[in-house]
Amino acid sequence: MFGIKSITLLMRELEQQLAGCIRCGMCQAVCPLFAETGREADVARGKLALLDGLVQEMFKNPRGVFERLNRCLLCGSCAFNCPSGVNALEIFIKARAILTGYMGLNPAKKAILRGVLAHPRTFDRLLEWGLKFQKLLTKPADELIGTSCARLVSPLLQDRHFIPLAPVPFHRMMPSLNTFTDFSGIKVAFFVGCLIDKVFPRIARAVVDVLDHHKVGVLILEDLGCCGIPAISAGDTITFNRLIRYNLEKFRQADFDYLITACATCTATIRHIWPLMVQDQSGDIKADVAKISQKSIDISQFLVSELGVTTDTFKHGEAPVSVTYHDPCHLAKSLGVTAAPRALIEANPEYVLNEMAEADKCCGLGGSFSLRYYQIAAGIGRRKLENIAATQCAEVATGCPACMIQIADMLSQSKLRMKVKHPVEIYAASLSRISHEEQ
Repeated sequence: MFGIKSITLLMRELEQQLAGCIRCGMCQAVCPLFAETGREADVARGKLALLDGLVQEMFKNPRGVFERLNRCLLCGSCAFNCPSGVNALEIFIKARAILTGYMGLNPAKKAILRGVLAHPRTFDRLLEWGLKFQKLLTKPADELIGTSCARLVSPLLQDRHFIPLAPVPFHRMMPSLNTFTDFSGIKVAFFVGCLIDKVFPRIARAVVDVLDHHKVGVLILEDLGCCGIPAISAGDTITFNRLIRYNLEKFRQADFDYLITACATCTATIRHIWPLMVQDQSGDIKADVAKISQKSIDISQFLVSELGVTTDTFKHGEAPVSVTYHDPCHLAKSLGVTAAPRALIEANPEYVLNEMAEADKCCGLGGSFSLRYYQIAAGIGRRKLENIAATQCAEVATGCPACMIQIADMLSQSKLRMKVKHPVEIYAASLSRISHEEQ
């Protein structure tokens, strides 16, 4: 349960933030969920109106309020486009925390979040154990895209095509790393993140290769935990705070200039949501979170803004492979990073970038939203698919592993065979080619 003091603090913060909403409806025009369902209750304006009476509604019908709040992708489109500067994303996260604190977690979520996710080593062992049964329960769907589907009817997997767990997670390939360099004078800590570690270890390998090429010192700490976004999205502040404290303890004795991630959601969570949700913690915790959050930066932004990678850094000829780029919501809207991933792609002379329409529109995954409302998520995803297909590109890139999973699902089901890559993979490939030519 959530302490009454914490609930009271969050309620006061909500009241102050809600006062800024003028109910103009601008959020309706940009909400991907509303575009799919046409329901006013799915728009930020409708949810904010509901939250105005949260104190009364929380006692009358807390589960009904929570259900309304859960029908949200947490993409941040409403906050990004709000003319009054109301950060609806923060409001919804706080409201979910209040309601979960009042009602408690249901048994299934409690077992997953507090019994597994809150304990990183247990989480790793459980998924590695699951690898043994993966081939028995799934079958290949598209080898080029790398998707699988369920062999049997599954209420969880439904009709989706998904990227399976990697045969070897990155933490087994490289449990830890601590390199130094006098050339760049920069030392970074690499926060790998759950999806990259367990589903896309090739992205982590590309990050390490790129940083090594630029002579940047790299620190990978053993047994880092999740950034906590699944927990706080469910309103579980207990697991979220436990993961923050766990990761802070790992970083406390480490010396580094930047905290790098290749996951837009991890970066946005550490940079914005960690500080947001520790306001009732001790001064030491708040200070440590502030220090870490200020150092956090997406890999593409780091390479472009701090190391000076430009689109003409390694131009050697024509670029025959056409690629389009999808802007992850957490990278573009929460962090304001849009140019850097494109610069990484264009720095590879083998590629040419072809922009899709509505590149910054949400792809529809929304983390656990897709698990609960898959048909709605797939409907939003199909609009993204149409824009991707219209480019007639050979590949599609995006800076978020969750977006990669959603786009791969849509491509695979439509039988549109395009590779899905991270921009850092494309950039790393250009460096590999140059190193080969120099040898």
